[in-house]
Amino acid sequence: MTSLGILLQVAVSLVAGAYLFVVADRLMGGSTQGVRSALVYPVKRLSFLMVQPVTTTERPDFEAWILAPSLLLGLAAVGAVPIPVGGPSAGGDIPAGLVLFGAAMLIVLVAVFIFGWAPNSVFPMIGGYRSAAMVLSVGIPFSLVVLTTAIPAESLSVGVIVEAQSSLWYVLEQPLGLPIYLITAAAIAFWGPFDLPEGADIVGGVAAEASGPRLAMWRFGRAALLVTMSLMGQAVFLGGYLGPVLPGWLWTLVKTVILLILLALTGRTVARMRVQRFVWFGWVVLLPLALVDVFLSGWIAL
Repeated sequence: MTSLGILLQVAVSLVAGAYLFVVADRLMGGSTQGVRSALVYPVKRLSFLMVQPVTTTERPDFEAWILAPSLLLGLAAVGAVPIPVGGPSAGGDIPAGLVLFGAAMLIVLVAVFIFGWAPNSVFPMIGGYRSAAMVLSVGIPFSLVVLTTAIPAESLSVGVIVEAQSSLWYVLEQPLGLPIYLITAAAIAFWGPFDLPEGADIVGGVAAEASGPRLAMWRFGRAALLVTMSLMGQAVFLGGYLGPVLPGWLWTLVKTVILLILLALTGRTVARMRVQRFVWFGWVVLLPLALVDVFLSGWIAL
């Protein structure tokens, strides 16, 4: 696949996925104006933010404040590069694509911290430190369950991992993998019950001082990040483009939308955790479960 083809695939996937996620989240939120209103809501919200005046603070770091949303979106795009959408060659075809994805997702911590540090304001800074505590608590379980899918496939290439699931999806071979992956992915993307960097108790946290196009780019970046997480989740746990009758790209779309709906539903139904409780949950619960998943996968492979 050419570089231009990969770029177009990533751009279309992230834009379309982000739109579907916002629509699903709007519907999950109990919108009383119907489906039609939910379908136009992303466009209306984006248009409003693009014409909204940009607020500022005393002595902010403007360059960092502009860089952070772009970095968040860029990391989402980099993480989506090695994911095949419609077939074995429909992706970056990177031999170590799984490592590239994991590295990009963990660097999200840097983007969130910069976004909280740049305004030179108290509550955004607290949100940045919260993000650091969260990602450090779930980074190891997240990396373990993703890399565990490479054990039976004997490859770090996402395309090879998808093809290795032709007889049985890894969600069945590794039943702990997908639940841990979705929990840790939502935490890294600071979404739903793990939206602690933007918590209401700190007046919006890292986004407290943001407005206008800057906030629009930030919101789009987080939605794109969730799309990338869902794309990788369906590839390494649900067989990606593999499936009967339907073309490969349609199977990828269906499976990605299912994971996006699960994430949107979680954001609307599960209460936000306290930071201290979340850190305990990451180290005491998720990490041992991820290690069990690694041992089970290795035992099955042997």
